[in-house]
Amino acid sequence: MILYQTKDKTLSLRSTTIEDSKLILSYIHKLAIYEKCEDAMTATKADIENSLFIEKQAEVIIIEHHDIPIGFTLYFYNYSTFLGKANLYLEDLFIDEAYRHRGYGKHVFKYLANLALEKGCERMDWMCLTWNDPAKKFYESMGAKPMSDWVTYRLDHKGIKGLTKE
Repeated sequence: MILYQTKDKTLSLRSTTIEDSKLILSYIHKLAIYEKCEDAMTATKADIENSLFIEKQAEVIIIEHHDIPIGFTLYFYNYSTFLGKANLYLEDLFIDEAYRHRGYGKHVFKYLANLALEKGCERMDWMCLTWNDPAKKFYESMGAKPMSDWVTYRLDHKGIKGLTKE
Protein backbone atom coordinates (compact mmCIF):
# COMPACT_ATOMS: atom_id res chain seq x y z
CA MET A 1 0.00 0.00 0.00
CA ILE A 2 1.35 3.43 -0.95
CA LEU A 3 1.73 5.58 2.17
CA TYR A 4 3.25 8.66 0.54
CA GLN A 5 4.03 9.78 -2.98
CA THR A 6 5.64 12.89 -4.42
CA LYS A 7 3.52 15.01 -6.74
CA ASP A 8 5.50 13.89 -9.77
CA LYS A 9 5.19 10.25 -8.60
CA THR A 10 8.94 9.62 -8.88
CA LEU A 11 9.22 8.72 -5.20
CA SER A 12 6.86 6.65 -3.12
CA LEU A 13 6.89 5.11 0.32
CA ARG A 14 5.02 1.87 0.72
CA SER A 15 4.11 -0.37 3.60
CA THR A 16 5.59 -3.85 3.74
CA THR A 17 4.27 -7.38 4.02
CA ILE A 18 5.92 -10.63 5.01
CA GLU A 19 6.73 -11.17 1.32
CA ASP A 20 9.17 -8.22 1.62
CA SER A 21 11.27 -9.98 4.28
CA LYS A 22 14.07 -10.91 1.87
CA LEU A 23 14.19 -7.35 0.50
CA ILE A 24 14.25 -5.89 4.01
CA LEU A 25 17.06 -8.25 4.97
CA SER A 26 19.04 -7.18 1.90
CA TYR A 27 18.73 -3.54 2.96
CA ILE A 28 19.78 -4.36 6.51
CA HIS A 29 22.86 -6.04 5.02
CA LYS A 30 23.62 -2.95 2.88
CA LEU A 31 23.24 -0.78 5.99
CA ALA A 32 25.59 -3.03 7.97
CA ILE A 33 28.21 -2.66 5.24
CA TYR A 34 27.76 1.13 5.15
CA GLU A 35 28.06 1.36 8.94
CA LYS A 36 31.17 -0.85 8.89
CA CYS A 37 29.62 -3.46 11.16
CA GLU A 38 28.77 -6.26 8.77
CA ASP A 39 30.21 -8.81 11.22
CA ALA A 40 27.62 -7.77 13.81
CA MET A 41 24.70 -8.62 11.53
CA THR A 42 23.08 -11.90 12.51
CA ALA A 43 19.50 -11.24 11.38
CA THR A 44 17.92 -13.88 9.17
CA LYS A 45 14.87 -13.86 6.94
CA ALA A 46 13.06 -15.88 9.62
CA ASP A 47 14.02 -13.28 12.25
CA ILE A 48 12.61 -10.50 10.07
CA GLU A 49 9.40 -12.42 9.38
CA ASN A 50 8.88 -13.13 13.07
CA SER A 51 9.85 -9.79 14.61
CA LEU A 52 8.24 -7.50 12.04
CA PHE A 53 5.22 -9.40 10.78
CA ILE A 54 4.26 -11.84 13.53
CA GLU A 55 5.36 -10.06 16.73
CA LYS A 56 4.96 -6.59 15.12
CA GLN A 57 7.90 -5.19 17.10
CA ALA A 58 8.68 -2.48 14.52
CA GLU A 59 7.46 -1.17 11.19
CA VAL A 60 9.30 -0.96 7.89
CA ILE A 61 8.64 1.23 4.88
CA ILE A 62 10.19 0.60 1.48
CA ILE A 63 11.37 3.66 -0.42
CA GLU A 64 10.80 3.37 -4.18
CA HIS A 65 11.84 5.41 -7.21
CA HIS A 66 9.50 4.74 -10.14
CA ASP A 67 8.32 1.55 -8.36
CA ILE A 68 11.89 0.24 -7.94
CA PRO A 69 13.09 -0.24 -4.33
CA ILE A 70 15.92 2.15 -3.45
CA GLY A 71 15.91 2.02 0.35
CA PHE A 72 14.08 1.39 3.57
CA THR A 73 13.28 2.89 6.92
CA LEU A 74 12.49 1.08 10.16
CA TYR A 75 10.80 2.72 13.14
CA PHE A 76 8.90 1.92 16.31
CA TYR A 77 7.41 3.78 19.25
CA ASN A 78 9.10 4.30 22.59
CA TYR A 79 7.77 6.24 25.56
CA SER A 80 8.76 9.40 27.40
CA THR A 81 7.75 9.30 31.05
CA PHE A 82 8.51 13.01 31.34
CA LEU A 83 6.11 13.86 28.52
CA GLY A 84 3.65 11.10 29.32
CA LYS A 85 3.48 10.28 25.61
CA ALA A 86 4.94 7.99 22.99
CA ASN A 87 7.71 9.10 20.67
CA LEU A 88 8.55 7.85 17.22
CA TYR A 89 11.98 6.21 17.27
CA LEU A 90 13.72 5.96 13.91
CA GLU A 91 16.03 2.95 14.04
CA ASP A 92 17.25 2.97 10.45
CA LEU A 93 17.03 4.96 7.25
CA PHE A 94 19.03 3.75 4.27
CA ILE A 95 18.93 4.90 0.67
CA ASP A 96 21.05 3.34 -2.07
CA GLU A 97 24.04 5.54 -2.85
CA ALA A 98 22.93 6.28 -6.44
CA TYR A 99 19.73 7.90 -5.08
CA ARG A 100 21.21 10.01 -2.27
CA HIS A 101 21.31 13.81 -2.32
CA ARG A 102 18.00 14.08 -4.21
CA GLY A 103 15.86 15.08 -1.23
CA TYR A 104 14.40 11.59 -0.77
CA GLY A 105 15.58 11.30 2.83
CA LYS A 106 13.80 14.55 3.63
CA HIS A 107 10.59 13.13 2.15
CA VAL A 108 10.95 10.13 4.46
CA PHE A 109 11.41 12.43 7.46
CA LYS A 110 8.39 14.53 6.44
CA TYR A 111 6.26 11.40 6.22
CA LEU A 112 7.49 10.17 9.62
CA ALA A 113 6.97 13.62 11.17
CA ASN A 114 3.36 13.64 9.96
CA LEU A 115 2.91 10.11 11.28
CA ALA A 116 4.37 11.14 14.65
CA LEU A 117 1.92 14.04 14.90
CA GLU A 118 -0.97 11.81 13.83
CA LYS A 119 -0.06 9.35 16.63
CA GLY A 120 0.24 12.13 19.23
CA CYS A 121 4.01 11.90 19.54
CA GLU A 122 5.91 14.85 20.96
CA ARG A 123 9.33 13.78 19.66
CA MET A 124 11.22 11.84 17.05
CA ASP A 125 14.48 10.32 18.20
CA TRP A 126 17.29 8.45 16.45
CA MET A 127 21.01 7.82 16.76
CA CYS A 128 23.81 8.65 14.39
CA LEU A 129 27.31 7.23 14.30
CA THR A 130 29.90 9.79 15.38
CA TRP A 131 31.87 9.46 12.14
CA ASN A 132 28.84 9.90 9.84
CA ASP A 133 29.28 13.59 9.05
CA PRO A 134 27.01 13.59 5.95
CA ALA A 135 24.13 12.22 8.04
CA LYS A 136 24.76 14.67 10.89
CA LYS A 137 24.77 17.58 8.43
CA PHE A 138 21.51 16.32 6.87
CA TYR A 139 19.80 15.92 10.26
CA GLU A 140 20.90 19.34 11.46
CA SER A 141 19.70 20.95 8.19
CA MET A 142 16.18 19.85 9.19
CA GLY A 143 16.49 21.38 12.67
CA ALA A 144 17.49 18.25 14.60
CA LYS A 145 19.85 18.74 17.51
CA PRO A 146 22.40 16.27 18.87
CA MET A 147 21.79 15.12 22.45
CA SER A 148 25.20 15.61 24.01
CA ASP A 149 24.07 15.20 27.64
CA TRP A 150 23.04 11.56 27.20
CA VAL A 151 25.20 8.47 26.83
CA THR A 152 23.77 5.38 25.21
CA TYR A 153 24.24 2.19 27.21
CA ARG A 154 23.55 -1.30 25.98
CA LEU A 155 23.24 -4.77 27.40
CA ASP A 156 23.92 -7.24 24.60
CA HIS A 157 22.38 -10.71 24.60
CA LYS A 158 25.24 -12.15 26.65
CA GLY A 159 24.86 -9.32 29.18
CA ILE A 160 21.08 -9.85 29.43
CA LYS A 161 21.52 -13.57 30.01
CA GLY A 162 24.24 -12.93 32.60
CA LEU A 163 22.02 -10.50 34.48
CA THR A 164 19.19 -13.00 34.67
CA LYS A 165 21.51 -15.57 36.29
CA GLU A 166 22.51 -13.35 39.21
